[in-house]
Amino acid sequence: MEYNFDEIIDRRGTHCFKWDAISEMYGRDDLLPMWVADMDFRSPDFVMDAIRRRCDHDVLGYTMTSDEYWNSVIAWLTKRYNINAAKEELHFIPGIVAGIAYALLCLTQPGDRVLVTTPVYPPFLNLPKESGRMLVSGRLKIENGRFAIDFDDFESKAKQCKLFIMSNPHNPAGTVWGAEVLAKIAEICERNNVIVISDEIHADLTLPPYRHVSYSTVGDVAKHNSITFMAPSKTFNIAGLGSSVCYVADPELRKRFFGWLDALGVAGGNIFAFTAAEAAFANGEEWLQQMLDYLKTNVQTLDEFLRFRMPQVKVVLPEASYLAWLDFSDYGIPHKELADKLINEARVVLNDGTAFGGSDYECCFRINLGCPKSMLLYALNRIAGVFQTTK
Repeated sequence: MEYNFDEIIDRRGTHCFKWDAISEMYGRDDLLPMWVADMDFRSPDFVMDAIRRRCDHDVLGYTMTSDEYWNSVIAWLTKRYNINAAKEELHFIPGIVAGIAYALLCLTQPGDRVLVTTPVYPPFLNLPKESGRMLVSGRLKIENGRFAIDFDDFESKAKQCKLFIMSNPHNPAGTVWGAEVLAKIAEICERNNVIVISDEIHADLTLPPYRHVSYSTVGDVAKHNSITFMAPSKTFNIAGLGSSVCYVADPELRKRFFGWLDALGVAGGNIFAFTAAEAAFANGEEWLQQMLDYLKTNVQTLDEFLRFRMPQVKVVLPEASYLAWLDFSDYGIPHKELADKLINEARVVLNDGTAFGGSDYECCFRINLGCPKSMLLYALNRIAGVFQTTK
């Protein structure tokens, strides 16, 4: 069937963080949210139908994973990412941020050094600090309009670190790292005894012609020195269900980490997390392909709009995900004034770049393209209307 991604769906009043938290945070309700990383598309019909069928039974008691659930997960990972996982190498987790927190607590001690590369998804910065670990940040560089790793800097900072938390594809800008880059990371981390946590939640959102490479598949070193996190949540717009999975190939690391997870009792999940994930992985390929085609058009729309209307804005376009990175530094406007213009003049909420790595990103903002094209253009026109009057 043909899916309609142009449909405008009113999400207000559903306790939706993206839309309903704005009035509390900003004291006004006329702002257009282009920030929180979920999509404004309708969740797929086959997922909703599966949930409705489960609701036909009037008892929502304790649940467990089924063979059908695990078979759908394994088939998806095998077909799309060449991850040939056995069931015992996989573990359910109720969300990837929680999974990373569990890995930090399990694999490091207070005071241990944890490496990230910025700009990066804010929990990567917050979780180590809040758990008493020492955060070590390597700064990504821009090469040919995309993020790249400075490997000299990366290796110098990997020394004495216990853990590297990697966003693959990268968030906030959807950079696809590729096999060569991932193999280099694996080599450096193996040499320095650094375990790699690979957050691959945006893997399914890789836009053609780019192809996602799972970190664990680039060689034995990577396979046996990593924990990979994946989820259907971003892919099928079901983030509110808390349904994620981790893959650990190495027996010793798996015993250590899965033992920790089992001690915490997090494998129980919930009925709808399992039901939705099974339906998504079993039936989702056609919906996903149509959605990616739509996202690709939105990326092109953003690129063309900025080139024509706001050429001063430097953009890192996503190769995966529905997130783009905007740099307003050529306007020469201080951070506080930039943020004020976006909120109080353009009336658009973007993610502030400082949340992704501090003052180095004061002129940067992340925009969410996972919405109907008309909504994207409405937001861009609001922003352009303010900045085109700025000299």
